[in-house]
Amino acid sequence: MKELSQHIASAFDRDLEGIQAQIMKMGGLVENAITQAAKSLETRDVDLAEEVRKGDQAIDALEERLNEEAARVIALRAPAARDLRVVLSVMRMSANLERIGDLAKNLAKRTGVLVQMQPIGGTATSLRRMARDVELMLKDALDAYIQRDEALALDVIDRDRDIDQMYNTLFREFLTFMLEDPRNITACMHLHFIAKNIERMGDHVTSISEQVVFLTSGHKPDEARVKLDRTSTDATLTPDMDSDGD
Repeated sequence: MKELSQHIASAFDRDLEGIQAQIMKMGGLVENAITQAAKSLETRDVDLAEEVRKGDQAIDALEERLNEEAARVIALRAPAARDLRVVLSVMRMSANLERIGDLAKNLAKRTGVLVQMQPIGGTATSLRRMARDVELMLKDALDAYIQRDEALALDVIDRDRDIDQMYNTLFREFLTFMLEDPRNITACMHLHFIAKNIERMGDHVTSISEQVVFLTSGHKPDEARVKLDRTSTDATLTPDMDSDGD
């Protein structure tokens, strides 16, 4: 009986290792999608943007595979409370990673439109810097998961305020450009859409970090996170950024 229990525990550990390897692979693909999407925007590289769009299929496929594997583990292994928390956290993390991938794809889709318009100040560079900060947040969130580092996860959550502040600054810049010259309105609306996509990426990274806190401590972060995005209540300027229609 003892040998059987050890065999079951060993099989479960192998299942967990496989699931965690897949979530890290998915995270790597999403990190790359953020980087390449922002680069395509700054360099106006339509071919690179198309690569990002096509690459999203691999991210979607990994999420589906992860969900199937996690469901199989729950059904066959009937994991105890702590182990079940690991599996459920992975499922939630994969959902957030998939959404970030969609948002990166949406960002890349705007490149083809913006190459037909005059550049607006240094906004493309600012957007890439903002995307870079989100990518670093994601990297740290994934590291926090692997290392079970609650402090690092809480640090990532706190850094989302910086992303919100960068978004607010860009939003005001877009309004200024539009007021100065009505010909900038169309381009600025596209750029605002991109900035909001990046800000939403930060929210999903925060959700991943909250899962790490839940995994390590058994509860979500104590304090409600205060959003610094003051434009989110404006339905006209802020459409549903999680939409990924082609």
